[in-house]
Parts: sequence; C-alpha cells; structure tokens
Amino acid sequence: MQRILKIAQREYIETAKTKTFIIGLLMTPVIIGAIIFFSSRFSGSKAGPRPPIKVAVTDLSKQLVEDLDTSFDNYNENNPNRKLLLEHLEVKRDSNEIQTRGRDKLRNGQADVYIVLDRDILRGPGKIHFYTHKPKPTNVDAFWTIENLFRKVVENRRYKIEQIDQELLAKLRNVPIERVEIGSTDDQEQVQTQIHGIVKMMVPFFFMYMIFMGMVGTGQQMLGSIIEEKGSRIIEVLLSAVSPFQLMAGKILGLAGIGLTVIALWFAAAYAAVRWQDLNVDVSIELLLYFVVYYILGFLFFSATLTGIGSVCNTIKETQSLMMPVMLIFIIPLIAWPMLVQSPDGTMARVLSFIPPVTPMVMVLRLTAGANVLFVEIAASILLLVLAVLAVTWAAAKIFRTGILMYGKKPGLFEILRWLRQS
Repeated sequence: MQRILKIAQREYIETAKTKTFIIGLLMTPVIIGAIIFFSSRFSGSKAGPRPPIKVAVTDLSKQLVEDLDTSFDNYNENNPNRKLLLEHLEVKRDSNEIQTRGRDKLRNGQADVYIVLDRDILRGPGKIHFYTHKPKPTNVDAFWTIENLFRKVVENRRYKIEQIDQELLAKLRNVPIERVEIGSTDDQEQVQTQIHGIVKMMVPFFFMYMIFMGMVGTGQQMLGSIIEEKGSRIIEVLLSAVSPFQLMAGKILGLAGIGLTVIALWFAAAYAAVRWQDLNVDVSIELLLYFVVYYILGFLFFSATLTGIGSVCNTIKETQSLMMPVMLIFIIPLIAWPMLVQSPDGTMARVLSFIPPVTPMVMVLRLTAGANVLFVEIAASILLLVLAVLAVTWAAAKIFRTGILMYGKKPGLFEILRWLRQS
C-alpha cells in the first residue's frame, strides 16, 4: 500500500507542476468570471449595426399600405443602424404577374424578403406569405422582426374593424406575476427573476457535466501518461521496483486527486459567480457527499478502462479507434439530459441509473433535479458501481500486466481475451 501511495503522490505532483495544468487551473475562474461579466454587460445593450434589409410587399387587400409605412418608419427611427427598407409592389392588372416580379427581385438580389398579403387578410382566413431566396444566417433575426411588424399591423387593423379598444385589451392582458421563493422562516424570502429559473434548470446539468469533465478530462491524462512512459521505456524502470498492479493503482489514485482538485476549484469559481449575481442555489451537504462518492467511483471505472486501453497501444493514434465506442457510451447522458431533467423519475432515468458507465452522471443529475430517489436506489446504484469498478479494475490489471511490456503490433481482441483466461 505504501508503494501505491508513493506512486500516487508522484503522479499527482508531476501532473500538478506542469505549466499547462497550472494555467488551465488558474484560467477556469477567470473564464467563468469573464463570461458572467460580459453576458451581464451586453445582455441589455442594443445590437450592432447591420446593412439595411430590403423588403418588398404586395398588399392584395389594398388597405394596409399607410399602416405598414408608419410601422416601418417608427422602427427605422428607433433603429437607425439596422434599417428596414420597404418597397410596395402594387397590383395594376394581374396579381400573378406582380408576384412573379417580386420573386424575380429576390432571385436578382434586389430584395431580401418578399411578402404577399392575401385579399381577405383582415376579414377572413387570409395569410401573410413570407418569401426568401438563399437567406443569410445573419439576417434571421431581421426576418423575425419583419414578421412581427407585419403581424402587428394586421392585428391592429383587425382591432379597429371589430371596434376593440387596444388600450383596454392591453390592460386586460397585463397580469403581473411575482415569483417568490420562501425560506425556512417567514423572513427569508427572495423574489425570483427569469434568470433564477434558468439557473435552477442548469444546476443538474452543471453537476452532471462536472462528473463528465472530471472523469474524461483527467482520464485522458492517464492515457497520455501511460503512452508516454511506455514509449520512452520508463515503464520498464518503474516495474523493476513495483508490481504492475501497484503502478496502475498508484496512477489512478494520483490522477483521481488531480480530478478532485480541479473540480473543487470549478465549484469554488461557480459558487463565487452565483454569489456575485446574488442567485439562490440550494445545494445540501448530503448532495455534495453523494457527488464525491459517485465521482470517485466513476473516475475509477473510467480510468481503469483507459488503463487497459493504453497498455495495449503504443501511440495516441492507436487509442483513438478504441476510445470511440467508450466515449459514445459516456456522452449518452449529455445528449439525453433535457429529457432526464424533465422526468428524473421516469423509466429512462431509472434504467440509466443502473448502467455502470453512466450511473455517476445520471444519479447526480437525478439527485440535483429534485427527483424522488429512494435510498434503496442510491445504495443499489453505488453497490452496482463498486462491483463494476472491481470487475473492470481486475480485467484492466490483467491486461496491463501483459500489455504494458509489449511493443510493436497491437494485440487483437481474441489475444486480449486469452490473457484474461490464462490469468
């Protein structure tokens, strides 16, 4: 055990003193702070300048020309750097002919948008036809603005036709909502804004993502360390002093400590950012303890898997083909997290909770999402994960013992299975 701890200490120190690790460690809180600062600084600012958008319109109802001009003039007056230039294509003889002309303007680049208003747009089921030709992604927000302007003009004219008081309608529709979160006592209340709800929804994802980054990000260092030491033949010197299992166990424990150090800093930076923005995020000590348990077990599982992969490969390129199926399994919770958050007690969430590779991420997400997770489920998932870690560690140790000293051709699957049977 003493040798394992010495190897773990060496792996921790050698990794922690590298410039890339120190820079990455220090840059994390800086990046988080910069994101929050600039997002809050520019969230309420107006958008930057944009070339004028040319809008051609054919009003078949012939009743909205003046209203459209007034609406677009008001918009351009409030947005002088993002103007919308309106051009009316009036129907003289054939409506089909003028619509063909409008489409030609789109194709020739003389217009960015062509809009046709049906004759019965005001008193019937008429539509607003919105035509574009090879639209630029940068103009998508402008298209939404144009749609809203036309819709608002049609709505206002319909109100006048039906003799509906718009001010009264706006007054009736205006129902203020105050969201208040109460504390354990009556004097602990906090008004919740929309950003509070977004933060609460993102908390489960944040915890799950920390598990993922802690396992995958730090686990990659394990892979690089093994490939580097194997290629430089340092591994042979190390194995002359310790057994293969002691070397593997020491590396895993050392990098597990690195992972906990990184995650602790990330949590500290996130907590400081939350307090800076005066947001209320309820995270209990019990949840943090479960997080640490699931992270350690998940890291041991992932690191043992990578150790087995790294021991049978000679270069980083060789590991990429073996890493692909492993990574596809681990990213399943990241893909399905919106569904898991909305239904943390659903069938999918419960099933994924008992699949060892993704158990840590799914269980942490369910616990932070406020799911009704029974203690029996927690205990069963931890027990299953422990058994999976022991099984994977046993297999990785057998593969590591033989593969770490092999050079040249990469062994095949059947040869690796033969190593396990013989051991």
